[in-house]
Amino acid sequence: MSVICKDTRGWLLDQLSHLNKAFQRCVSVKSPGQRQQMKCVFKREYFNIFKPHIISKLCSNTNVTARSYSNAAQEGEGNNDGNFETIREEPFSLKKKRKRKLKELNKGEVDAYEYHAKKHNCVHPRYFQAALNSNFTFTVSKIVLEGTKLLVEKGFAHGILDSSETGRESERLASGVDDNRLADLCEMAKQLPLVGDNEDKTVQIISEDDMTSTEDLDLFSYVTENISDWARLVTLMGQDYLIPPRSSFLLADISCIQPLVKYPPWENKSVKRSNRYNSLPSCQIKQIPIPSLAAPDCLVVTWVTNRQKHLQFVKEELYPYWSIEVLAEWQWVKITKSGEFVFPLESPHKKPYEILVLGRYKKIKDKSPSTPEVKTNTFPDCKLIISVPSTLHSQKPSLADVLKEFVDPEAKCLELFARNLQPGWTSWGNEVLKFQHLSYFNIEETWQDPLA
Repeated sequence: MSVICKDTRGWLLDQLSHLNKAFQRCVSVKSPGQRQQMKCVFKREYFNIFKPHIISKLCSNTNVTARSYSNAAQEGEGNNDGNFETIREEPFSLKKKRKRKLKELNKGEVDAYEYHAKKHNCVHPRYFQAALNSNFTFTVSKIVLEGTKLLVEKGFAHGILDSSETGRESERLASGVDDNRLADLCEMAKQLPLVGDNEDKTVQIISEDDMTSTEDLDLFSYVTENISDWARLVTLMGQDYLIPPRSSFLLADISCIQPLVKYPPWENKSVKRSNRYNSLPSCQIKQIPIPSLAAPDCLVVTWVTNRQKHLQFVKEELYPYWSIEVLAEWQWVKITKSGEFVFPLESPHKKPYEILVLGRYKKIKDKSPSTPEVKTNTFPDCKLIISVPSTLHSQKPSLADVLKEFVDPEAKCLELFARNLQPGWTSWGNEVLKFQHLSYFNIEETWQDPLA
């Protein structure tokens, strides 16, 4: 289970333990009749983040845990005017950057500070005056700060976090996949048509006693489902991938689906520069026909970047268009192994958290004019999901354990635009096997399968 501890504010997760639990027993069938068992573990180095990516000046001379961060914010030194000094992030750079001239805030910046601005006075004066003029509410950062502080303290008590790691250099492992090879695989997936309802076979089953060679499996044309309690090693285009137990996937572009969790490939400048994956404009995301396929009262969770344009689009346009009632906004807070925020909380650009918008699909029904609609929304708002993030781009923590208490035990859970697989879920996307590549894992043990 990925949840280490929880309270009324949210959950502290250990994503590495969650990943490794699924691969304690793996089976490889390289050729018919030759079956081997092994134990695989996800490389720990991808989660060894000991140091923030950017150090906050607010705590530059202290142990920058969420606990000390909170104290520093409350005990900051004032100037002669009784105001707090300008607080800015301090990037690690030997090259001196030219300062931008202060100018009037644009609409995007105003919207961002309306959402992110803090109650404590550690906002740049340029933005602080704008906040006062715009009647900003100072809520999100306060919730993140106070909730993280308490859950981080529990993390220290459980031994999952260690304050002695503060300042240690983080480990950086290169991506284990040849980017060109993976791009070829994704491009191939885009060209393949989806399997129609009139096909005799739509699901390819991998069972525990299946002796089919990994190279004989067709991973493109069908939904592939591993119904066994063992992970399975499969081969695609000469590359090896690990399929978790009791999981299924479809390697193809998204056209229609009944979703539970979505991480759309939002358009942004960083993705365009890095060319990590193809993005979708908002108008195309909107065309996914959710209402025609979603089960009544289906819970929908959408990952949203910190760009306010995308958040407003999801809440004010996308969800209403799909007949989804907005229930709550949660934050995924990213910390180091010593309990520090990976980015300064007061940074005007990079934030140490991402947003999840939770909603419920409401099938449109004919209403009698005499029967008013009664809302019974008791879904918890402002929850925090706190974890040490992966250094791999866009590898999000699993929400399976977090959402268990809000989803029917028999519900069929599905993730759109997925980049990895997880037990008990179906995953769909053209990069669905990305983080299942064997190069991300260490093989700790191998032994001959007695069934071979």
